[in-house]
Amino acid sequence: MTITVCIKWVLPNRDGDERFAGISLADQAALETGLRVAEAMNEACNVITVGPLAAETSLRDALACGAHDAKRIDGGSDLSSSETARLLAAHCANSRLVVCGDYSPDRGSGSVPALIAAHLAAGQALGLIDVTIVGENLSVVRRLDGGRRERLSVGSPAVISVEGSVARLRRAPLRATLAAANAPITVIRPDTTGAIQRSTEPQPLRPYRPRARVVPSPSGASALERVKRITDTSTSKGHGETVHLSPTDAAQRILTSLREWGYLGGESS
Repeated sequence: MTITVCIKWVLPNRDGDERFAGISLADQAALETGLRVAEAMNEACNVITVGPLAAETSLRDALACGAHDAKRIDGGSDLSSSETARLLAAHCANSRLVVCGDYSPDRGSGSVPALIAAHLAAGQALGLIDVTIVGENLSVVRRLDGGRRERLSVGSPAVISVEGSVARLRRAPLRATLAAANAPITVIRPDTTGAIQRSTEPQPLRPYRPRARVVPSPSGASALERVKRITDTSTSKGHGETVHLSPTDAAQRILTSLREWGYLGGESS
């Protein structure tokens, strides 16, 4: 079994100038994480991408940093996330761990790692901000809404995605960089595998929408009262009050108001 790192070659909108192309900080962190896990578990670290011929520059950079093998699935930026995940998953089936960046800078949906996990029927831990190797498992910290954190123990097989702050990609030595310039890269043609199914319909672009949050339903005996609570149209409710108090009295007034509004408990300080 191996550690597989999935990266995405991105060409910024600069008149198609490939000098500005490359992988994101999140993908760099994914590569460094994969290399560290492979070294700790004595496994091979392979890197794979879906992209054009120019994407091999990033694959060679990964080989120079220590990756053992590189594969490029020939494809363009017009592939949907589901198509990309299906192609990647077909070549990650024997992996102990699949490491991805949490999102790419072009579309940024962050859905590919979850789709890969679904194809592989593997566990997943996405949006990680810390990864620690503990024996044969990983101890990871995941970012949640509201500033909360979740700590998980990840076994294998699994798919994880990391943020760019998780790790800084190591600097490749000159000898490895020169050797990677002529290293072989396996090129996979999707049209010969039958794994790709292009849609004739253009993919619609949708704005990013944050996850919906559960809020308590409005209270009130009548529909009018509930509407007033939602829209805050009650004329009897004041929207502000100006008071002139000493610092001590002002602090006490704030604490009293917070308790009345339900933000603090009933205990006194």
